[in-house]
Amino acid sequence: MTRSAIRVLAGDIGGTNARLAIVGIDGPAAHVLREAQYRSADFSGLTPIVERFCEENGESPERAVCGVAGRVAGGTAQLPNLGWTVTEAELAAATGASRAAVINDFDATGHGLALLTASDLVVLQQGIRVPDGAIALIGPGTGLGEGMLLWDGARYRVYPSEGGHASFAPQNDLEWGLSRFLAAEFGEVSFERVLSGPGLVRTYRYLVATGYAPERADVSSEMVRGDPAAVVAGHGLAEDDAICAKALDVFVSVLGSKAGDLALTVYATGGVYVAGGIAPRIIARLQHGPFLGSFHRKGRLSEFMARLPVRVIMNPSVGLLGAAAVAASLP
Repeated sequence: MTRSAIRVLAGDIGGTNARLAIVGIDGPAAHVLREAQYRSADFSGLTPIVERFCEENGESPERAVCGVAGRVAGGTAQLPNLGWTVTEAELAAATGASRAAVINDFDATGHGLALLTASDLVVLQQGIRVPDGAIALIGPGTGLGEGMLLWDGARYRVYPSEGGHASFAPQNDLEWGLSRFLAAEFGEVSFERVLSGPGLVRTYRYLVATGYAPERADVSSEMVRGDPAAVVAGHGLAEDDAICAKALDVFVSVLGSKAGDLALTVYATGGVYVAGGIAPRIIARLQHGPFLGSFHRKGRLSEFMARLPVRVIMNPSVGLLGAAAVAASLP
């Protein structure tokens, strides 16, 4: 790092894991120098996590930015999957930073895009990128995040979205049945109820309830002992359990449809990027499953959809890098 480089505290705070890092920013390059991960549910809020990280690493950063999985307005964030309220003042106090900000996690991901290299991405559809075209971001994890990057004539500006909470739009009889199944539990059914780790498990349970195939006792037992979404995804990828494989295909198909909807909404001629914690783990099914078929299936605009670049972000640190980039640019 050169003498002009700066060190900042960056955070990527999700419903399952909270990742904090000291990141060195050196011009257009960013390097994670020190990092730790904590289980979000083990803490009552952001402050004890940040204080623990700073104490363990002997850090007193001058700047701190955390991307959080929730709505942010006026320096305050609500994290629905954790029940936390997080404020910029709280982050500044916990770190001792003179400049601090709390941003949406997909705001952070958007800022991290410019710091990725080709090796951080897997191409699902090469497409034809239009210079300065709008870019769409979507990513399932504990919830469903969305965002967009729009060119302002000089640079891309990042805009987060709460489109994951838009109403689920079933595309076939199975999905209509799934929607009714979820409506009985939740009332209003959003895309996040399907396109998330918990959503994958809900689809599995729907298929069990409808008698799609006999439920294997060993799979059911695994789900009780471990992370049920990881169990469904693992057996789905291995294709050694009919219910898990179908649940994963439904998930991938709905994700392709929702990604296509977002691409149409923002006219994403600059590309569509699939982020989040789940996509890298199921990359084989995204490449060879029903994702692109559902993405393309947009009636008179199907040919247009086939021309859009589509990539999966494989670098798990994209949110940290983006938060660090925002920290470096704080006035």
